[in-house]
Amino acid sequence: MRMRVLPGGGRWALARLPFYLLAVCGLWMIGQGATIPAKAWLAQILLERAFEQGLASHRPVKAWPWADAAPIARIRVPRLGVDEIVLSGGSGEAMAFGPSLIPGSGRLGTRGTAVFAAHRDTHFAFLGDVRPGDLILVEELDGRTTSYRAGTGRIVRYDGFGVDRHARRPSIAMVTCWPIGSSERGPLRYIVRADREEPGSV
Repeated sequence: MRMRVLPGGGRWALARLPFYLLAVCGLWMIGQGATIPAKAWLAQILLERAFEQGLASHRPVKAWPWADAAPIARIRVPRLGVDEIVLSGGSGEAMAFGPSLIPGSGRLGTRGTAVFAAHRDTHFAFLGDVRPGDLILVEELDGRTTSYRAGTGRIVRYDGFGVDRHARRPSIAMVTCWPIGSSERGPLRYIVRADREEPGSV
């Protein structure tokens, strides 16, 4: 049995081709968008596992072989329910997955100020809710947990602040872009500094 091809059928299909291509591209983009939260969720699971392995071995363990940073600490703010894994290195890739300890700042738990940086719309979005006096706990790979008390947050220019690496009292500074939650670039930064809580203090 021979099939009859209607005149103009090929032209109709050709005319519809751009719509088909747009539909395919749209579905592909939706699929890509759906994978981003899944990747972020998986990354946090891998980071948690790497941090636990680091606690057991007392040394940094990469969450995946090609990572340029490794989990080195955990920040908790009990009042806000915050629990964030801190990465080494200070690179943009590291900050895509969590707060990062900035190279060249002070060492954790010792004299000086250790500086953490993270994005304002993800891992440090909570900074705007930190109140003076809030307890901040920092757990390190050696199993030690140090308690800090938050001071008043302040807004500064990116080139208008500094930290004392050799300050007598151990402290931390958490830094993110300002305004919090915005996606526009700008010169302002928001800083919350916290001093180590002395034994016996309230």
